[in-house]
Amino acid sequence: MSKDPENISEILKEFIKDNKLEQGIDNVRIVELWKQQMGSGVANYTQSIQLSNKTLFVSLSSAVLREELSYGKTKIIQMMNEALGKELITKVVLR
Repeated sequence: MSKDPENISEILKEFIKDNKLEQGIDNVRIVELWKQQMGSGVANYTQSIQLSNKTLFVSLSSAVLREELSYGKTKIIQMMNEALGKELITKVVLR
C-alpha cells in the first residue's frame, strides 16, 4: 500500500458521501439542534421537524407559539445554519 493512512473522520466522511447518507444524518442533526437552539419550552410544543429541499417544516401544537416564532424565521434560519456549519436551510414553514 503506497497510500498514506487516512484518519477515521476522513474515512467516515467518504463512506457517508459514497452511500448517500448525508441527508439522513443532516435530518437527525437538525432535530437535535432544534431542541438545543430553541430550548426545552419550544421543544415541548414541537410535534415534528422535517427538512425537504432546503425548507425546514416544523409542526407545533401551540398556535400562539407558532405565531410568535413566525416573526423570527430569519433568525431561526441563521441560528440553525450556523449550528449545522453549512447552509442547509433557506426557508422555515411553521404549521
